[in-house]
Amino acid sequence: MKKESLLNYLYRFFDIIVLLFIVFDFGYDFEENYNSPHVVGLILLSVGLLAFNSFKFFNYSLRSNKKVVLINMVLLSIMLLICGFISLVNSSLHSVFILQKIKPFLEGGLILYFLLRLMVFVRHIYDIYFNPAIVFVGSFMILVLIGGFLLMLPSATTNGITFTNALFTATSAVCVTGLTVVDTAVDFTIVGQSIIIVLIQLGGIGILTFTSFFAFFFRGSTSFKEGLNTKDFIAHEGLKDVFRAALNVVIFTLGVELVGAIFIYSSIIDNPAISNEFYFSIFHSISAFCNAGFSILPGGIINETVRFNYYLQWILMLMIVLGGLGHNIVFNFFHYIKTYVIELFKQKVIHKKIRIITLNTNIVIYTTLILLVGGFLFLYISEYNNTLLEHKTVFGKVTAASFNAVSPRTAGFNAVDYTQMNVPSLLFIIFLMWIGGSPASTAGGIKTSTFALATLNIFTVARGKSRIQLFGRRISSESTARAFAILSISLITIGISIMALLIFEPKDTPLLTVAFECFSAYSTVGLSLNFTQTLTEPSKYVLIACMFIGRIGMLNLMVGLLRRLNHQFYEYPKANILIN
Repeated sequence: MKKESLLNYLYRFFDIIVLLFIVFDFGYDFEENYNSPHVVGLILLSVGLLAFNSFKFFNYSLRSNKKVVLINMVLLSIMLLICGFISLVNSSLHSVFILQKIKPFLEGGLILYFLLRLMVFVRHIYDIYFNPAIVFVGSFMILVLIGGFLLMLPSATTNGITFTNALFTATSAVCVTGLTVVDTAVDFTIVGQSIIIVLIQLGGIGILTFTSFFAFFFRGSTSFKEGLNTKDFIAHEGLKDVFRAALNVVIFTLGVELVGAIFIYSSIIDNPAISNEFYFSIFHSISAFCNAGFSILPGGIINETVRFNYYLQWILMLMIVLGGLGHNIVFNFFHYIKTYVIELFKQKVIHKKIRIITLNTNIVIYTTLILLVGGFLFLYISEYNNTLLEHKTVFGKVTAASFNAVSPRTAGFNAVDYTQMNVPSLLFIIFLMWIGGSPASTAGGIKTSTFALATLNIFTVARGKSRIQLFGRRISSESTARAFAILSISLITIGISIMALLIFEPKDTPLLTVAFECFSAYSTVGLSLNFTQTLTEPSKYVLIACMFIGRIGMLNLMVGLLRRLNHQFYEYPKANILIN
């Protein structure tokens, strides 16, 4: 055991060396980037890592540890073989050109290697500290801090960035919000934009889900503590097959993003204003599915080059809706369709009268449809003689109104200048932002199910009933109480944020502008009345806290901190309180 412990310490030392090389390589620009000593250092480091992993493979006793090391060895070997093959093919060229060709493969391989090691480190945290809520919040906090420091690297921005702006951008990316104090397209280089999209992906799915995915995929085994952590994040009931569920979440997310990127690519392939169509497609596919709202076009989707590209907007809307529904709803529908098809072609299969579509799915779907259709109709009527006038066709008006109804559901893409909208439209958009998407999805807000339960409870109380009954099911009082707790916390947090911004901002700042910004931040939407980039330093930190609380959920943090392990098996006498 002492031998393996020493190897683990050496392993972590090599992890730090790899991290320093990656930061040094990507974070700083050099005039002679390909024949400088650090490229040779990358090759020597890769060979050293392969040798050390080989040594560990023959000295580790646990089978699970051997499997992880074997994956590392395969990754490093493939990377070095590719570099060797490229060197042999181009052996007639000067060494400078050979280094230029193999350097991207070295960088990509070492980044992937470090990500695998990072997942192992996060898994180690599970074993030394157990509290699902604290681990969940801590993972987001660490990710935000790392992202903030990475965005401060010289090669990440065109003209440098302050710590506050870097921290704000990192928080907005990890919390999949989309509010920006600097222009993502102008002020960040492709390195900085790549850092942002990685933060969006990790923040959207959750680093805990990725960790569980790698742990299950590479090791084939997981701990009980990991099961509790992952179960809470992906909203999986029970511990059975929780890691297969995490595996399905990752595969589903990456698959949808890949298909979305292909369709986005087909919609902008003839656009001469977009220089790198492939990168544009990948970036906006991830940003749309994760409901982040970041764009690498100046001004976003309102940019003249794609403003009237209705095909692109419908693709983005579909991606936003899929991400906002969540994997549970999509998987539930997939199971229903699969069962229906099996029974259709196999007539001998005896159908058992069991519910496939869950009550949660019904509530989410019906609430989502009501909000989407209602939002479209309201905004189409309200803005018909205003912002919709620039769209000359009926299809264009329908697309614009639909996009304006979908985007506030925490996506944050702006295809219209919101400062030109009528006040009733802005108030309705604030309402849509506050509700947000669905539980266990990439969306924010109080969630559709929370709003539905709160609304249904009003009619239940008015009818003199003690429980909400819907679709032949009785909803527990715990769910109703949790819904109202989330409503109260959201309004309190947003109210405090509005008061703080009114204090820190100039006295003539409109209340509607401040309220719109705070609702957008808490619900992780990213829409703004052109107010974010004019914020004072204290106001930026207020919105950073607001975005973070909105993403992690203050109730989750409070439950993790205040929940008692010992249960009280007694009750106090009941007392009624006068209300209204």
